[in-house]
Amino acid sequence: MKILLAGIIARYPFGGVTWCSLMYLLGLRAQGHEVFYLEDTGECVYDPVLNTRAIDPSYGTRYIRQALEPFGLGDRWAFVNYDGTYHGATQAQVREYCADADLFLNLSGGAWFWRDEYARIPHKAFIDSDPAFTQLAIAKADPWYVEFFRGFDRLFTFGANIGTPASPVPVDGFSWRHTWQPVVMDEWRTEAPPARDRFTTVMTWQIESFTDVGGNKDIEFLRFIDLPGRTGARFELAVNGPQALLRQHGWPTLSAMDVSRTPGEYRDFIRSSKGEFGVAKHTYVTTRSGWFSDRTECYLAAGRPALVQDTGWSAHLPAGEGLLAFSTPEEAIDGLDRIEHDYARHSRRAREIAGDCFAAERVLPALVEEACR
Repeated sequence: MKILLAGIIARYPFGGVTWCSLMYLLGLRAQGHEVFYLEDTGECVYDPVLNTRAIDPSYGTRYIRQALEPFGLGDRWAFVNYDGTYHGATQAQVREYCADADLFLNLSGGAWFWRDEYARIPHKAFIDSDPAFTQLAIAKADPWYVEFFRGFDRLFTFGANIGTPASPVPVDGFSWRHTWQPVVMDEWRTEAPPARDRFTTVMTWQIESFTDVGGNKDIEFLRFIDLPGRTGARFELAVNGPQALLRQHGWPTLSAMDVSRTPGEYRDFIRSSKGEFGVAKHTYVTTRSGWFSDRTECYLAAGRPALVQDTGWSAHLPAGEGLLAFSTPEEAIDGLDRIEHDYARHSRRAREIAGDCFAAERVLPALVEEACR
């Protein structure tokens, strides 16, 4: 099958976002599909060197090439700048690829246009990585946004409870099917023990999108801000946010941008960690969306136990060994103690859960089959 995948690698040129698209591309290719990466958001790229949104897309396009080349995909991409200019593949090459493509997968809004060449692809699916936020934005009924989603044959979401009685999020007549982010297990495998005796995470304090429909980690994290004083110095946060405030409460911090500069650096940071301690965005929690982090999947695939806030995901995934849920500070403290008590067992179980639940060879065939019905 010939598949066009739209993603946001240049829009957010950091390791975690890059791996989201990469694992679709690599996983689909491993199953025998032909893949091509597209980015067509109509927005400027973020340039971390200049720390600004840049009219010149050269940082983003260079980043895409450097991210894809090691995997033999260095000539399998196109970036459409805000001004309509094409980089990587030409417009003619993109149209030629689309002319006989079978499936268009739009991941996280990697394309916000219905160009004729995309619309003519027989099967079209959107993959929502921001459950609750996306549906609440649709419910605001901005006509162009609603019409955009009506152009897809299938809508998928990382929110396991979206469209079910378990979550109050309105779906307004749209049918959302659940999927997990796929993980290419061999890319995360490591036999090395963790280099740091710390539970870590990579996080953004407050996102710039969906500001009118929900709350972020700046709200939710405050519920757990006193944990270091109650547990000892077990943490290290790679955070894009108020590092001084967090340090005042005993959280050692690093720059999220620094540890995520490239896919390799992001992977090294996760592999070097003892495990993950993760707090979710406020909206994911309050809506019981069932969202589960692609970042957490990477920790698990590396054999690093994860203690992460429950958004309703614990009804759908094995929780208790290797992967532990918490909703209160007391549950978080208990989870840390349980992991520390038998780390080797939790580490083995983490890897098993990743393979059983998130491995690309398990997730992607079902996604493709459903998308092409």
